[in-house]
Amino acid sequence: MHKHLSMPCVLLSACMLYFASGPVAAEPALAIASADSTLKWGACPDFMPKGCQLAVLHGDPAKANADVFLRVPGKSSVPMHIHTSAERMILTQGELHLTYEGQKVSVLKPGSYAYGPAKMPHKAVCASAKPCVLFIAFEQPVDAILVETTPK
Repeated sequence: MHKHLSMPCVLLSACMLYFASGPVAAEPALAIASADSTLKWGACPDFMPKGCQLAVLHGDPAKANADVFLRVPGKSSVPMHIHTSAERMILTQGELHLTYEGQKVSVLKPGSYAYGPAKMPHKAVCASAKPCVLFIAFEQPVDAILVETTPK
C-alpha cells in the first residue's frame, strides 16, 4: 500500500531543502549612486542629444534584465524612439518631461517612477538646467530605435 503525502507537506519539504542548501546568491549585493566616480559612462546612440551618456549598473546590456543610468544634458531633447523591451524608470536627478505617444506629458522629478511598455514610441525633454539622470531597468536586451516622424 502506498502512502501519499499531502500537498502542504510536499511544499514544506521542498522549502526546507531550498533554505537548507545555503545562500542562493552567486553574486554580491550592489549599491551605486549616479555620482559614483567608479561608474563607466559610455556614449548613447547617435540620435540622442550630444553629451548623452549611459552607465551599466548590473547585468549585460546584450541580455535580458540589465539596469542602466541614462544621463542627458540639461535643456536637451531626446527624440521619439522605441525600445524592444519594456522599461521601468526612476528619475534620480533633474526634471524630465516624458511623453508616450497618445498620452499626456508626464513631469518626472527626483524619485518619480515611470513605466514604458515595449515598442511604445516616446520622447523626453530634460527641462532642468542640470543634467537629468534616469535609472532604467530593461526586461529584454537594451536598445533604442529612432522613430522617424514626418513634419507637420
